[in-house]
Amino acid sequence: MIRAYKFLLRPTVGQAAALTAMLADHCSLYNGALQERRDAYRHGSKTSITYGMQSAQLKDIRAFDPERQGRWSFSGQQATLRRLDKAFAAFFRRIKAGETPGYPRFRGGNWFDTVDFPKDGDGCRWDSTPHDPVTRVRFQGVGHVRVNQHRPVTGKVKTVSVKREGRKWFVVLTAEQTQPDPLPATGSAVGIDMGVVNFLADSNGNFAPSPRHGRKAFAKLEAAQQALSRFPRRKAKDRTANHQRAVDKVAELHGKVRRQRLDHAHKTALTLVREHDFIAHEDLKIRNMSKTPTPKPDPDRPGSFLPNGAAAKAGLNRSIADAGWGVFLTILHAKAESAGREVIAVDPRNTSRRCPECGHTAKENRPTQDTFHCVACGHTAHADTVGAVNVLRAGLVRRDANQA
Repeated sequence: MIRAYKFLLRPTVGQAAALTAMLADHCSLYNGALQERRDAYRHGSKTSITYGMQSAQLKDIRAFDPERQGRWSFSGQQATLRRLDKAFAAFFRRIKAGETPGYPRFRGGNWFDTVDFPKDGDGCRWDSTPHDPVTRVRFQGVGHVRVNQHRPVTGKVKTVSVKREGRKWFVVLTAEQTQPDPLPATGSAVGIDMGVVNFLADSNGNFAPSPRHGRKAFAKLEAAQQALSRFPRRKAKDRTANHQRAVDKVAELHGKVRRQRLDHAHKTALTLVREHDFIAHEDLKIRNMSKTPTPKPDPDRPGSFLPNGAAAKAGLNRSIADAGWGVFLTILHAKAESAGREVIAVDPRNTSRRCPECGHTAKENRPTQDTFHCVACGHTAHADTVGAVNVLRAGLVRRDANQA
């Protein structure tokens, strides 16, 4: 079992400058490798550029530029080239699947924030001073950086990454652990229905209200974004002090909302995992749900468009993003795996339109957002609760089919 840990770093001024230089040089390596692949394609090269070919060039690149590339970890640079190779693999996969390709793009200095080290001890060393009461991590070319370790790391550390978020630095570890003992069985099964008004409703009739952290911080974010928009776009090294403060303010507000959303997701998922042995949820296609409506050209007026509900859909998309369903479901699956619980995703179609009493399915069964009233048998309940009950039943059927 692999578990990730994330700790805040406390670098000195010199170490922060070295970490920034390391990111910049890895970004330059990434962009150079991308340019090489683009040139090979444009010139009609019969041999495609692969990760193996670019990794073999690293030795010459380090010898040619020892000041910028030669001082960093060889394995870390290989991980950066492998990241580019994964981007191209995903690009070709999307082409074959008929999806929007999304060709890999060059990274600016503010869009390259992570350097990976594939193995602890190769270019980096976690807990590099074990006899020191203060935990430190060592990076090649940077030194021993102090770590604010707020919880112990169990298992063997496999990979180490350094990440920049705004003006803060973090170290991310992955550790290999033995499978923990499962939590005691509760004999309870539950289905959950995700929503916007209520974050989730379960099959027992309970509701978790949506915290709406993004909406609560909207006024402050809007003011900070307006203040930032008054400055012309410049590279980080060319910004004035006021410009940089405006950038930091926006990043700080977004970071706070993100941490609040993660905290809520962790607590809600932990409650579900502790109280239930089996959890069923809707298999939501969040990316499809948050797509913008297709424009409708006006046949009578060329160049004009008919109303397509884009404004209302934009508000719904913001609410979906603010709810953070994807993050919550990822956390729920991870916690369930650690606790020995079972989580199953089911088809969400008609879960809120099917009567749990008689099985009648019709659009008219849900006259409003919150109300369910079966036109066949007259059963009345909250629409989200009905959806959660149907999700639970579908999950139990799927579990029994898998076991059989």
